[in-house]
Amino acid sequence: MSIGTVVKRGCVQDGLCLREGEGCLCSRCAWKEGFGVDVYPLGVPWFLGIVGFGRVNEAWRGVDCNGGGEMRPTTRTYSVLIKAVCDMGLIDKALCLVDEMVKMGCEPNVHTFTILIDGLCKEGKIDEANGMFRRMVRDGLTPGTVTFNALINSYCKEGRVVSAFELLAMMEKRNSRPNIRTYNELMEGLCRIGKPYKAMTLLRKIIDNGLRPERLTYNILVDGFCKEGHLDMAFRILKSMGTLNLESDGFAYTMLIDRLSKEAKLDQANGLLSVMIKKGIEPDEVTFTALIDGYCKNGKLENAVILLDKMVQSNNLTLTGPHIFNSVIDAFIKNKKSGQENAMLGKMLKHGITPSVVTYTILVDGFCQTGNIKRSLEVFELMKHCKCPPNVYTFTVLIDGFCQNGRLEEVVKLLQTMYNTGVTPNVITYTILIRAYVKFGDLECAFEILNDMINNKCQPNSETLSALLEGLILSKSITSGSLTVFKETGATHFVEFLKKAKKHGVQDSDIYSFWITGLYKVGRILEGDELAQEMVKNGYFPDVSVCSQIVEHLCSVGRYGDCVKWMKLMFDHGIMPSFASYCSIVHGLRKEGKVHEVQDLLVDLLCKAGVEDIDGVITYVESMMSSDEHDECLELLKVVEDLNQQERPII
Repeated sequence: MSIGTVVKRGCVQDGLCLREGEGCLCSRCAWKEGFGVDVYPLGVPWFLGIVGFGRVNEAWRGVDCNGGGEMRPTTRTYSVLIKAVCDMGLIDKALCLVDEMVKMGCEPNVHTFTILIDGLCKEGKIDEANGMFRRMVRDGLTPGTVTFNALINSYCKEGRVVSAFELLAMMEKRNSRPNIRTYNELMEGLCRIGKPYKAMTLLRKIIDNGLRPERLTYNILVDGFCKEGHLDMAFRILKSMGTLNLESDGFAYTMLIDRLSKEAKLDQANGLLSVMIKKGIEPDEVTFTALIDGYCKNGKLENAVILLDKMVQSNNLTLTGPHIFNSVIDAFIKNKKSGQENAMLGKMLKHGITPSVVTYTILVDGFCQTGNIKRSLEVFELMKHCKCPPNVYTFTVLIDGFCQNGRLEEVVKLLQTMYNTGVTPNVITYTILIRAYVKFGDLECAFEILNDMINNKCQPNSETLSALLEGLILSKSITSGSLTVFKETGATHFVEFLKKAKKHGVQDSDIYSFWITGLYKVGRILEGDELAQEMVKNGYFPDVSVCSQIVEHLCSVGRYGDCVKWMKLMFDHGIMPSFASYCSIVHGLRKEGKVHEVQDLLVDLLCKAGVEDIDGVITYVESMMSSDEHDECLELLKVVEDLNQQERPII
């Protein structure tokens, strides 16, 4: 049978996709017999076949095989290969393929660009994805809903909701209809920045676009309201799901149980668990863990054990690890229920759960906290015997235990053991050591630890510097205590601390930032402001975290004009203020009736965020920064419920 006959009868080379040579030969022979490579089933089926079997390198060589003679790969062929390469996380290779296809005179289409944009977003390269999107538009291609959704999803995950809403405005302007996934992603983005009420207002958009909220829509809202502590709204949404004939799943109940447990409303949480089971919804490990954690943190250990036993006896539940046992063991030790942690360990092993490094670390920490250093060392040695090597947290809690008991000589040996086993101390380890040396009056050793810390490329944080500052103050016979030292420090202390910390490798900018933050936290805002100005004058600029604190504290005393100046300074230094900072200033300016200043600030925000269509997106941003409308959201829920009633068929 000739190759032409094979193809005519539909016996295509898909079956040869596992045999690279024959596949290429089949493609060449078919082309010579007059079958165009773009016509199904040639070319693309072969690529789909070998890519489906994970043989991407062969597919890559197949491009050369097809393109070496008269036959050339098509846009579809390249797109299949680009998708496979992106799925493997080889985004740079995918971009090279795009350059190659353009050189071959093969133009990328909407599908090709969408694959690349999605791949870049998954790698966290959202700005590069945005650049690819702009290139696509410049090339005259019309992005589809899938393309927009890929970018919107990534912006929302990073908390960059302004950019996400710019894309929504662009979709509306281009008559590219958002789908329910678009709105779900925007809702999730708003919930991520603590704006569940604003997320809920998008229900109006969903209705106006002829869409119906789905279970995921309501789950996002339940989760958002639970995280912000608005349980009344979360329960109202759960009730609305029933009205819409959307069966609640385990996710919504688990979020509510978790929030109730965190607020110590354990009877309600347990009651909701019973309702969940009666409805035929099987609780999973996360559901049980939320309630058991609540019982443990509130000292109700008997309830925790009863629920744990119920959980492990469930035939429909598979335990994925020791996490839930760890919570109970931790609670037993903290509540000084001596010996019961051993019973829980036995129960773990009985159910085939192997203690993890976290389990052992909890035991080491618990025994250290109760002063039983001998027992903690026994557990530490047991870890080695069980081939569960201690990690940085295990070493750190043991070092902390020695420090609290004044056994600094043994700490030095333990630190050496830590280095010898290849475990690198972290900022918490070093801070504990520094605090211990400060406590026992050895400030020189404390600064030597700081020196080691910086040499090991571990940057000190505010806690580390606070410990050192306390040591410095104590050496001057001034009472201290955590951040309260800033109530008693003056310019001379700052100069001395700056000199000493610089000598041991701390950056000037870090010292300024630390001191400014401390002054603001104890209410010395004027002095903090002066020091911040001095910092800028000396060629340093605070990072976004410190700037946000400055803005927050200036807002707290109503100095909104100074806040705006700081925002402009941040822009000038290439720092994008947080959305929360903008909200604080906008609310303050609105209270003072400064409408024009608000408008100018919002336009500045959009310009600096790179928004091109300011008029299209400013309405959304103003809405996000307005006060939450509880009643309006309840009314929206009612509208959705009424619509559902109208759409039910009359029997």
